[in-house]
Amino acid sequence: MAQLQQGGPDEKEKTTALKDLLSRIDLDELMKKDEPPLEFPDTLEGFEYIFNEKGQLRHIKTGEPFVFNYREDLHRWNQKRYEALGEIITKYIYELLQNECHLKKVTLPVDAIETEPKSFIFMSEDALVNPDKLLVLIHGNGVVRAGQWARRLIINEDLDSGTQIPYIKRAIEEGYGVIVLNPNENYIEVEKTKAQIQLSSDISDEPAEKRERKDKIQKETKKRRDFYEKYRNPQKEKETMQIYIRMIQREAEVKNRVTAVALTDSVHNVWHQEVGKTIREWMRENCCNWVSSSEPLDTSVESMLPDCPRVSAGTERHELTSWKSFPSVFKFFSEAVKAKNSLVKPTPTRRSNRIKYEEF
Repeated sequence: MAQLQQGGPDEKEKTTALKDLLSRIDLDELMKKDEPPLEFPDTLEGFEYIFNEKGQLRHIKTGEPFVFNYREDLHRWNQKRYEALGEIITKYIYELLQNECHLKKVTLPVDAIETEPKSFIFMSEDALVNPDKLLVLIHGNGVVRAGQWARRLIINEDLDSGTQIPYIKRAIEEGYGVIVLNPNENYIEVEKTKAQIQLSSDISDEPAEKRERKDKIQKETKKRRDFYEKYRNPQKEKETMQIYIRMIQREAEVKNRVTAVALTDSVHNVWHQEVGKTIREWMRENCCNWVSSSEPLDTSVESMLPDCPRVSAGTERHELTSWKSFPSVFKFFSEAVKAKNSLVKPTPTRRSNRIKYEEF
């Protein structure tokens, strides 16, 4: 290390020459030549995969699980292939929600005009009229969509552990109405027009010298960002923008009508969000978070945050917490309904209430 730092003129000349060479390389064109086209099948059969009778994704010919490194030394291409498969699986899960779980697809906002961006959710026929109870399923952040807990589990494990389908079927059996939300589908992505691209770089009313300095900084920042983007996704040619779908907040109505909330290894933080004292109190009384832990299922887990009780999900794997806590979540809901009817709050953290996952 010291020798490199103390290198003489020869090392400096080599470094300068190397920098000059790199500056003249068209990284975009170079990577396009090294990377195969990002063209993938649009069906499971096209990928030569299918879900077997156990809900496991297997190769049609070999029966082997999904292989991520389909082409060695082409990580970006393999990742794009994985993402393309993930999009097909998302549509496959939507079909299962409708055909196997008998949920209907509902467009949101319900009063959207024809040209307005829209999303959708899934509902059971009795979701809005069930007189007793309603289960609302909300997945976590990321690439997952309605009906999914974790794409990784769906691809590498099975449909039961990776999707919300077991929750939906259990809820329907127990007389719940069901709504499956789709919060990650909250915007559409469209290609920018030339006018929009030009508008974003229009000249402001600032003094010429200040504008020139700012332009120089922005150009350098854009150059570094473009360098990373070309490495991450060298074949992306179009500049896009996100148009968000309308949202509504109904704090008072939610607190009055929601009996219990089960969280599975939630990463929320009440101090980082606009959460008042009344919401924190409501969460402590009505919520329980099954977190990743080496402790047995339902064991109380200490927390520094004063938001809601935390108990072990019986697994240290984040993506498995929804599946492993499945029986305890429904027990928690059942107790909450009984407690509401008797005006007594449930106690979700008592170890005496523990249900062993293997016994379910």
